[in-house]
Amino acid sequence: MLASHYYKGKIEAGCDEAGRGCLAGSVYAAAVIFPEDYQNDELNDSKQLTDKKRHQLRTIIERDAIAWAVGIVTPQEIDKINILNASFLAMHRALDQLSVRPEAIIIDGNRFKPYYNLLSLPSEHPSPVPHTCIVKGDGKYLSIAAASILAKTYRDDYMDLLAEDYPQYDWKSNKGYPTRKHREAIKQYGVTPYHRLSYNLLPPEELSLDFK
Repeated sequence: MLASHYYKGKIEAGCDEAGRGCLAGSVYAAAVIFPEDYQNDELNDSKQLTDKKRHQLRTIIERDAIAWAVGIVTPQEIDKINILNASFLAMHRALDQLSVRPEAIIIDGNRFKPYYNLLSLPSEHPSPVPHTCIVKGDGKYLSIAAASILAKTYRDDYMDLLAEDYPQYDWKSNKGYPTRKHREAIKQYGVTPYHRLSYNLLPPEELSLDFK
């Protein structure tokens, strides 16, 4: 059973992202706030669950959460600010959309850019919301696990839609990750507007930058 909270007595949001290592598509992040005493022994790191189970749990998460939201950063933005900053930005965008303002944040991983509550007035010189980075936090805390599930499922649904227009890249199966079939398709057909041009898609001599 994963832990319900890290910060006791605070409204706490768990954050995680999906799609950081992909060659194509946006990076997605989610933020989830559960009641402090929330329990659900089915929640776990999204990578440990089947696609069917993730989508089943998404419905439960959205029903049980006090608040939840998803943030998105496009491939073009990723190319401008790099994937690490894009991951932080996606999490910040998710936090911005929460209907309940968090008093603390827990994040999967070991790095995070401080987040400021946008509802604070500039004249108040607001302090960042307290946060803690937790390595493998999606296997330790319910809200981070839930955020990993939301980020993963919404991103997968997005890649499935893109795959309808670009079937040759096999995005329905690889979701934009660097599989052999994906790289071979890039070599044969070139890149799309959804590829991250700042990534090493192929050796430079083999890469065509003509959009398909």
